[in-house]
Amino acid sequence: MLADLIIELNYLQEANPEKIDTTLLIHPDTLRDFFDYNDFLDITDATIEELDLEGELQVASFHPDYQFADAGIDDISNYTHSSPYPTLHLLREVSVERAVATFPEASDIFNENMQILDWIGLDD
Repeated sequence: MLADLIIELNYLQEANPEKIDTTLLIHPDTLRDFFDYNDFLDITDATIEELDLEGELQVASFHPDYQFADAGIDDISNYTHSSPYPTLHLLREVSVERAVATFPEASDIFNENMQILDWIGLDD
């Protein structure tokens, strides 16, 4: 997965931003254990730093068993970062900044998602 991450980071960094602004790196057969995946995120951050891409690219993380550090395993907030497979969403930071400028209330999205999840609830 690290080799694929390096290839994808370089690909996104070199691509024309008008044609490719974001990519997904999905690995259905690796890092199925969330804690192993979470450890890999430290490697991801170090790789971005080693490739001198800090401030240019960032990674959002998603996993089937995603768990926020301050949330219980069954906390509904974990579903905001849930995905069918371990996934890294590679983004250009200028794109994120542009989105935030376009949607000044972007920081409210998480809270609204949480309200919706609380309303839907967990199906036992």
